[in-house]
Amino acid sequence: MTRRGVILLALVALAYAAELQVEDIKKEENCERPSKKGDMLTMHYTGTLAEDGKKFDSSLDRDQPFNFQLGVGQVIKGWDQGLENMCAGDKRRLTIPPELGYGSRGAGEVIPPGATLVFEVELISIDDAPPLVNVFKQIDEDDDSQLSKEEVLDYIKTQIPAEEVEKGQDPHKITEEIFHHEDKDRDGYISHEEFSGPKHDEL
Repeated sequence: MTRRGVILLALVALAYAAELQVEDIKKEENCERPSKKGDMLTMHYTGTLAEDGKKFDSSLDRDQPFNFQLGVGQVIKGWDQGLENMCAGDKRRLTIPPELGYGSRGAGEVIPPGATLVFEVELISIDDAPPLVNVFKQIDEDDDSQLSKEEVLDYIKTQIPAEEVEKGQDPHKITEEIFHHEDKDRDGYISHEEFSGPKHDEL
C-alpha cells in the first residue's frame, strides 16, 4: 500500500471514530415542536460505557429529570449535537465517541480516558429559554477581554450555594476543570475566543 493510501485510511478511521451515532428508540407521531438549539430541555437519561456496559450515571436512579439548554455548551458536544429534532416523549440512544464526550481525560473515577459513551435518553418537555446574558462580561471584572483564574473563581463562588460547598462542591476544583477545557492555548487565561459559554447579549 502506498504512503498516501495509509494516510487516507488513517483519516477515514479518525473520521469514523469521531462519528456520533443516533438511534431513535421511540418516536411520537404527532410532534408540534421539535427541539432546536437554544431550547430548554427536561429529560431522563441513563449513561453506560460502550466497552463493558457499566452504568455510570442515571437521572432515573435519582428520580430527578435533568434540565439544560441545548446547543450552548452546557453539556457534552455529543448531547448538543444528538438531541436536536426530538419531540416530547421521544426516546433515543446516543453512542458518543470520546471526541464528543470527555476526551482523553475522562471524568472523575467513573468515566475512563478515551471512553465511548452510550446514553439512552427520554425527552420529557421542551420550553423556551430565558434570555441569555453575557456571562463572559459578567466574569471579566477588569474588562480586559480575558478571564483569569481569580475572576473565574470569584464568579463560581457566587454561583454555588453554601450548602453545596459544605457537601463537597469545591470552587477551586471547578475552576481548574473549567480552565482545563477552556484554556486551549494553556496561557493561564481564557480569551473571549476560547470561551464557549454565552458571551453576546444578542444571543
